[in-house]
Amino acid sequence: MTLISLGVGATATQFTLAVTPQLCVGHPDNLFLFGGAGMAAGLAAIETATGRPTVWAAAQYLSYARPDKTLTLDVLVPVSGKYTSQARVVVRDGDSEILTVNAALGARPAAPEAQWATMPDVPPPAACPVMDYNWVRREDDINASFEKRVAQGRFGAAQAEGGPSPDGVARLWVRPRATAGPIDRIALAVMADFLPSGIGNALGTAAGGNSLDNTIRFARIVPTDWVLADIRIHAASQGFVHGRVHLFARTGELLATASQSMILRVRYTPVDWRAAIPSDPVRPATTRVPVGHAMGQERVLHGMRHDF
Repeated sequence: MTLISLGVGATATQFTLAVTPQLCVGHPDNLFLFGGAGMAAGLAAIETATGRPTVWAAAQYLSYARPDKTLTLDVLVPVSGKYTSQARVVVRDGDSEILTVNAALGARPAAPEAQWATMPDVPPPAACPVMDYNWVRREDDINASFEKRVAQGRFGAAQAEGGPSPDGVARLWVRPRATAGPIDRIALAVMADFLPSGIGNALGTAAGGNSLDNTIRFARIVPTDWVLADIRIHAASQGFVHGRVHLFARTGELLATASQSMILRVRYTPVDWRAAIPSDPVRPATTRVPVGHAMGQERVLHGMRHDF
């Protein structure tokens, strides 16, 4: 069994994806397709249509998809050269566009290979604690398909301890569980979308984000049992957050690097969300409560594609 399983569409360049809870995140009452799963499905479709490996891909997230929906993925390959193809896929729920993925694919033989990015020195997975989840979630959502261990930084309830991070760096060891399949480009596309989990560490508060986009570039793919997600949050400004993640094999090879911009979401506990609301006789206090959070409930509204 693999995490992403595409169905056959009406043509050789059309595919389908059944949205199951196992591809989703969010409150159990408000599940939605995880952005990384959408990106991974797009790559699977493009690679199948072209027969070539992805070099670079960029997803733009437009809307959201709910469980029990069947999405249509239409691939267009406007350029296909001797070694490189340029392609795109549009993912739809009926007439509604959910996301688009643009990509370059191919491989050039006899080209030199080198790596300058260096994997940081962190404890091995067995010496790192399991990442905990401090939000309400369905136990068999997409997070259940991956084991995550904290190599550096604060995740879960620890996000609010110690104030903002001095460097915005957080690191996770990640591996698919047995049912999720091998660590390949498709799995890495999903892992790249764990980048928002580093926002809370950077800000020193219970925070996360939902992606506006995701760009991934693949390097040398080697066999590995664990992937180190080296997350760095670059900046938070005007309600948005920007960051990148390097994905390393356990033996130090750079597998991929990804970056994205996200809508900043800050969560409040039942105690401190009220304290954050200033007294204002003109505007009702409820207008100051962060979208998607009320009375301390970890609820996700308005089609957020990510959980924290």
